[in-house]
This record gives sequence, structure tokens and C-alpha cells, in this order.
Amino acid sequence: MHDDSGSPVLIIDDEEHLRITASQTLELAGYAPEALVSAEAALERLTPDFPGVLVSDIRMPGMDGMSLLLEVRRRDPDLPVILITGHGDISTAVEAMREGAWDFLEKPFAGERLVEVVRRGIEKRRLSLENRQLKAELEAQQSAPGPRLVGRTSAMQRLASMMQRISQVEADVLLFGETGTGKDLVARSLHERSTRSGQPFVAINCGAVPESIIESELFGHEKGAFTGAMERRIGKFEYANGGTVFLDEIESMPLGLQVKLLRVLQERCVERLGANVPIPLDIRVIAATKVDLKVAADEGRFREDLYYRLNVVTLPLPPLRERREDIPLLFQHFAVVAANRSGLEAPPLDAAGISALMAHDWPGNVRELRNLAERYVLLGAAHDYRLDALLDSADPGSSDMALPQQVELFEKSLISQSLASHQGRIPAVCEHLGLPRKTLYDKLKKYGLKAEDYRHATTP
Repeated sequence: MHDDSGSPVLIIDDEEHLRITASQTLELAGYAPEALVSAEAALERLTPDFPGVLVSDIRMPGMDGMSLLLEVRRRDPDLPVILITGHGDISTAVEAMREGAWDFLEKPFAGERLVEVVRRGIEKRRLSLENRQLKAELEAQQSAPGPRLVGRTSAMQRLASMMQRISQVEADVLLFGETGTGKDLVARSLHERSTRSGQPFVAINCGAVPESIIESELFGHEKGAFTGAMERRIGKFEYANGGTVFLDEIESMPLGLQVKLLRVLQERCVERLGANVPIPLDIRVIAATKVDLKVAADEGRFREDLYYRLNVVTLPLPPLRERREDIPLLFQHFAVVAANRSGLEAPPLDAAGISALMAHDWPGNVRELRNLAERYVLLGAAHDYRLDALLDSADPGSSDMALPQQVELFEKSLISQSLASHQGRIPAVCEHLGLPRKTLYDKLKKYGLKAEDYRHATTP
């Protein structure tokens, strides 16, 4: 049940007594009426997201009610217009409904009838605006540059804020995070949000390319530069000119090649193997590692000068165990994606499933969670598989958290999900969770959750 009290109602009528009577009736019912003499004055009050309804007489000097209805429908077809007709003017009422009027009142009408029609109109308007907002948010997420990063935890909010700050900066970036935390996703997102978004994004996994050919892959070679070089090859750096180079698992790069990479970063030029002519480069380099490069440098496994050159801007990516509250949201996101791709329906996620997700340690991080969501859709839809059957270690003992901590985290996650699904509307959340309003507010304070953060926010 929603509280629509205080919603505006424009009353348009050239008869003063009707304006006064209708205004008093609606004001006593908790609405915010505004009486106007003309349709032209009402049009001046309308905004694209006007949250109320219009109540207008049909027969007025100047622009009449039918003309007002047509103009309002042209501006906003979802805005309810209630027209007042004369006694016995059935044909006019039928025409008004055909033209899209929300409802009509026949003079003389009772105050209860006016309040009821306005109440239904206000409710319809609220739902229309909510759907409009949700659609706009969905379109914004789909059209936003870069892959979508899902999460509401403070760790993800910090990451999103840092990405926003550095996306337009030309500095090279080092991404540091465990396997499966989404380093490639962040790299692509940084590229798509930058001024280089229309230029190439070239990714190379330094740990997957054989050491014998990685130098040729990165820098290219001239014909005859070495045995087997039958023709000129453009390297990754040269191909990415104007865009972004993403060097994943840079800790795996051979030490000898690290010297040449350092020169590329410092001088912004590259030489193909077998050539002596430097080629100027306009590139941004994003490197990623799953190990602490400072430790690797101290142990002689990584060049210290290259580490300091890369360490200008470092983005740490949080592991999934440090953002457990995002797990149900991420799982649902991946399940929806998998369902859309496979044409199957994602089985609903119940409390037992959420508990199993929260208890798992997620050594494979987001990649492991995504794979589980895909298996859950493919197997669960056909064989009614449970999440705890798909997880190898779904019992609470698999987590390093004590039981009270798991219970609190589970409760916080449920409240956060309800806030997100109801756009932060407290009455709806109370009804969904079966909690009194005071109890919900106490828990919001306990867990540091704010309803307003869920009302107009989009997921980073």
C-alpha cells in the first residue's frame, strides 16, 4: 500500500464555487489541490514528470476541456485527465473517454466520488512514473559505455568512484586483484569510458603467449627478421595506436622483455623486430596482475623500475569474500543473462539458496559465481537442482565466519535486495519482509543502509 498523500491535483474550472468546493474536498482527503481558472494556466504548470492529475470542466471560455485533454495527451499520454461534464451529456463523456480521458465526473457529483476518482488517477500516475524511471535506468545501463559492473557494497562504490575519476585521465593503470575478480571487465570499462573509446582495445595475456613469440606479438617484426618471419607483422602496440593496450598477467612477462616494455612506456614508441625506425605511439596501457608486484620485485621476479613505472595509478579489485552482500545481486544478474541466452527460465532464488551462496568462500571469485549461475539455469530448470547441490562446499562450516556473523550478513543481504527491488520505498519493504516500520529502521541503522541510496541509484 502506497502513501500518495500530498500529491498535486490541478482543478480547472471557470466557476469559482466549484473550484473552492473541489479544493476543500481534496485538501481534506490529504491531496495538494491547486485551483485554476483556465486550461492555459494549467498547461503552464505541467512538467514532464508532473506527479499528479488534472480535473477539468469541459465547457470553459478559451481552451475547453476537450482541447486541454488533447494537448495533455500530446505532451504526456500517461498523465491522467479527469473531465467534468454537464448533466445528461453522455455523448461528450463517451467522446472524452475515446480521446483518452482517465475518467469523467457528471455534475453534480459527490465529494466521495471526486476523491475516489482522483485516488485511482494518482495511483495510476505513480505507477506510470515508476515504470518510466525503471525503463530509463535500464536503458541507461544498457547504453552506458563499458561493460556493466554489478554491486552496491562500499568496496564496489569505491572502485566505481575511482574508475570514474581516472577514466578521462591519460595515465597508465595497474589493476591488482585475484583471479576471477573482473580485471578484464574493468580494463574494458575504463577504455569505453575514456576519450579513446572509438579506437582499438587490444588485450594480450602475457601468461598465455609462448615466450618465444611474445616479443613479436607485442612489437611486431619485419620480413626476414628471424627464421620463419615470411612477411611483416604489425605488433599489438602498433595496432592499438590511438587506443588502449591491456596486458593481463603482466607478472608472467619474461624479465628480458620487461626492459623493452619499460622503454615503450617511457618513450611512447616501438621498434619492430628487424627494424631500426621507431614508430611513435599514442596509447594507454592498462596492466593487470594477481600478485603483489612489489614483493615480486623484491624477490627479483619482476623489474623494480617497471613496477614503479606501472604503479602511478593502481586500482585494487576486491575479492568476492570481501563483498558478500553483492553475491545474491550478482548471482541474479548472471542467472538472468544465462536465461536470456539459453532461452530457459531462471529458477527462483530462495532463502536456502541465498544462505548457500553466502556461506561459500568463492576462491574463483566472480568468475566462479557466474559459472555457477549458468549451471543453475541449465541444470536447475531441467532437473530441479538445488544450489547447495551444485556447490562443493555449501555448508556454513566452509566459511571462516562465525554463525552469528553469517546470520547478520544474510539478514543485511535480504534487506538490501528488498530495498533494491522496491526502489527504496519503505512501506513496500516493510510489507515484503513482514517487518514493522520501527524494526526496519533499526535494522537499516544497524547495517548502515539508507533507503534513499536505492531510489534513484543505478548499479555501478
